[in-house]
Amino acid sequence: MAMKIPKSGFRTMFKEGTQYFEGVEETVLKNIDAVGELNEKLKTSFGPNGTNKMIINHLEKLFVTKDAATMLHEMEVIHPAAKLVVLASEMQEQQIGDNTNYVVILSSALLIEAAKLFEYGLSMTQIVDGFEHALKVVEDVLPGLTVKTITDLSNIEDIRKALKASITSKQYDNVDLITDLVSQACVQTLPKNSANFNVDNIRIVKILGSGIHDSKVVNGMVFHRKTEGEITKAENCRVAVFACPFDVMHTETKGTILMNNAEDLLNFSKDEEALIERQVKELADAGVNVVVAAGKFGDLHIHFLNKYKIMGVRLVSKFDLRRLCRQFGAQAQARICCPPIESLGQCDKAYVSEIGAASVIVFSKESEHGSISTIVVRASSKPKMDDIERALDDAINTYKCLSKDARLLAGAGASEIALARIIREKAHEAATIGREKKLNKIEHYCYENYANAFEAIPKQFMENLGLNPVEIITKVYKAHEEGNSNIGLNVITGDLMDAVKEDIYDPFLGKISAIRLATEVTLKILQIDKIIMAKRAGGPKPKGPKPQDDDDDFGGMA
Repeated sequence: MAMKIPKSGFRTMFKEGTQYFEGVEETVLKNIDAVGELNEKLKTSFGPNGTNKMIINHLEKLFVTKDAATMLHEMEVIHPAAKLVVLASEMQEQQIGDNTNYVVILSSALLIEAAKLFEYGLSMTQIVDGFEHALKVVEDVLPGLTVKTITDLSNIEDIRKALKASITSKQYDNVDLITDLVSQACVQTLPKNSANFNVDNIRIVKILGSGIHDSKVVNGMVFHRKTEGEITKAENCRVAVFACPFDVMHTETKGTILMNNAEDLLNFSKDEEALIERQVKELADAGVNVVVAAGKFGDLHIHFLNKYKIMGVRLVSKFDLRRLCRQFGAQAQARICCPPIESLGQCDKAYVSEIGAASVIVFSKESEHGSISTIVVRASSKPKMDDIERALDDAINTYKCLSKDARLLAGAGASEIALARIIREKAHEAATIGREKKLNKIEHYCYENYANAFEAIPKQFMENLGLNPVEIITKVYKAHEEGNSNIGLNVITGDLMDAVKEDIYDPFLGKISAIRLATEVTLKILQIDKIIMAKRAGGPKPKGPKPQDDDDDFGGMA
């Protein structure tokens, strides 16, 4: 009988196959390398000169984009440390809607600077404390770098200037057109209290064909569909919404009907027709002239809708149905009935229009302040339309940031260089004065390296342009020391420029949020000293519902 040798160490606690890592080199430094690899994949897409990435996800859907949020969402990142950075970037996307690649680049740069400090002999605890204090300096200093505050969010010219940088990084060739579209749509839907601006009031509809220059803004909701019936126009609409098919409801179990003669058969058909006509007539008597349903319309129902001059619209997307209910004040009914007056939606006009060769249904509500706008995107291919849609989303979210905080910083890397210079100055002052500032020499090194990380942003602009960043960054520092703190980089020519004169701005809220998230995820990774990974479950993949694309409109009503 073979002698059983007892397990030792961590194996006594965990199942066989569990992976265990400990120590700075096994955990922190490898985590830094993993985040660096993630940054290597994304950084070449940063800025106007960034390159596109082609991604095919697990649903075999093709993406051609340089939007970091889309790439991170579709890539299946499994490394724990890199996953933390992905989560931080996703949080930036949810809260702000832009600067997702900024979070990845800055967090990678901060981790590299932390690794240098560790090589100098500093402990991870000292590095974490130093970076935390440096972040507080940024939060104190950054408001002072504000160069402009938008006082009137309905001023289209000011909005165009504020959104220019956000759109330039995604669609440089079409920046003027997209800026006009977003500015017009945002100002059109701005409520009296700008803080209540809702991004859901702006819809984006993609219609294949023609070119981007045929894109336009339509005042109202636009659906790429045809009506169910002959009625194609209605005014002063009362809208009844049904979260079910507008058809005869069938039971789940089979039923048997006994008919003794031909008269029974005729009466059965008449009773069904009378029931349907009574349902439609009740809607007409209640003033309903538009019926929206989540399922198909029956032939008899369409016949009686035409008879009573009611417009029928089918929406297969549950998201569109919910948005229509929210915007027009309707309540979706679970079955066909005559809804109470307070459950009916109100809109000024509903009509069928043509955009190119496509028929669309437009719901317009112009009388109420803060109406709905739809940006109709035209392009020659679906990937192109998707990329334009992502640029529009970023710009709309930037406007949402301005509705919360209208302060603007100098763009084109000017604010990053200004921050780095100010942090270094404070570190040098603290190192010389020492006791008075209550800062020791170790934190001075942390401040220096924290400031160095901000150079990664303008350096990446220049690297993507194909230029040597060191020489150009030195010129920017020299200009800032001479008092021109708005000097940034012309990411097209590689020369220096005044970002304010060229109307290149970054929203204050987006910038401070990205810096906080990048610093926080950096500190979280630096504080990890052990990694424990359970063995992956073996065997075939369990059966489940068929994966569905988030953009698929054929989900019906939940």
